[in-house]
Amino acid sequence: MSALNYVMIVLAVGSIAGCSSSTISSWKGRDLRFGVEALVPPFESRNAQGELVGLNIELGNALCAELDVKCLWVDQDYATNIDALEAGRFDAIMPMSATPLRRQRIEFTDSLYTLDSRLVTRVNRNLTPDPASLEGKRVGVLAGTSRQAFAKARWETAGVVISTFQFNDELIRSLMTGEIDATLQDTIEISQALLDTPQGDGFGFSGPPVKDELLGSGIAIGVRQSDTTLRIALNSALLTLKESGQYADIVNRYLQAE
Repeated sequence: MSALNYVMIVLAVGSIAGCSSSTISSWKGRDLRFGVEALVPPFESRNAQGELVGLNIELGNALCAELDVKCLWVDQDYATNIDALEAGRFDAIMPMSATPLRRQRIEFTDSLYTLDSRLVTRVNRNLTPDPASLEGKRVGVLAGTSRQAFAKARWETAGVVISTFQFNDELIRSLMTGEIDATLQDTIEISQALLDTPQGDGFGFSGPPVKDELLGSGIAIGVRQSDTTLRIALNSALLTLKESGQYADIVNRYLQAE
């Protein structure tokens, strides 16, 4: 490598570092409003005292601390959160799956973590997550999720009956009573909500994880397309949390069994 090339690389790295530092500084002292539906343990929920708890709450608070901003949490219906973000109700969605369809309207930070989506049924139903197996069957999904978009695009058009639910407890009751035959859920959420509980006896995962671009490339923070500064600041803060080990300390307590 020539001396000139070396100097150019050093200057480029320094420029990137300076840009990130300037971006973070521009957010200091400000409020950062996260839209969150606190009904999804272990990711986000409220404890007996009404306090927000969970993986995404801890990550969000850690990011705010790194940015030196005040974290404000805005209760938000997940199914309408993109509309609410664009309307300025809050600054970022914490979090959601980054899918090509959603990228047409909003931008996403770097991935926070990944989750598997799997079919859940009563044991011994011999159903698999493909249209041929599910034709004529009733599959429940949660409104506004990437799994709803996937199921309607890939399965409903092939004769699968897709039932949409606003809340997971309603969906689970329908699964237990036999009103629906299966549900497509992320593995951590459905394990805590049903499979790892006494009511979950007799239910289990059926078939392999479902992989499709409509399900997204990972879980991330959604921001308005115009908020490039915020997206860069959050990415820089996330990188710092990962380098310090704080990110692993938080995430491993919730996802280590995944």
